[in-house]
Amino acid sequence: MERPSWDQYFMTITRVVAERSTCLRAKVGAVIVRERSILATGYNGAPAGFPHCTDVGCLIYESRTPAGEVELNCYRSIHAEMNAISQAAKNGVMIAGADIYVTHTPCVHCLKVLVNTRLRTIYYETEYKLNTIAELIAYDRIKLVRVTLPQPETN
Repeated sequence: MERPSWDQYFMTITRVVAERSTCLRAKVGAVIVRERSILATGYNGAPAGFPHCTDVGCLIYESRTPAGEVELNCYRSIHAEMNAISQAAKNGVMIAGADIYVTHTPCVHCLKVLVNTRLRTIYYETEYKLNTIAELIAYDRIKLVRVTLPQPETN
């Protein structure tokens, strides 16, 4: 058995964090890391103390991108990246200069917040609407890096 790289290690943890998600459409996890230490984690779901989509359903709204594509979003849910950032803020943890591991590429709104928090690199496993964030990535110094995890062996 081969030892996982640090990127694979943190991405695996991100997958576990995503299992706490209360979203009915996608389980997303985020882990903010500096110098191989976890600073904060987050998953998508309702704010603490509010009803979860798994209990009362989603509050879906429809919007359009500048290109005219229809997007469906949930008013009830906070994205994993935002939850990780708010956990760091609540606990007084400085995240500027850190990296974030996310199960999926961030949406355009989360990407803008990640840029403003001065994170260095976004590591992701699954591509999600890359076309909606391509222009922002081109303007900023934040890097987007895909991490692949080895597939489990089957007997």
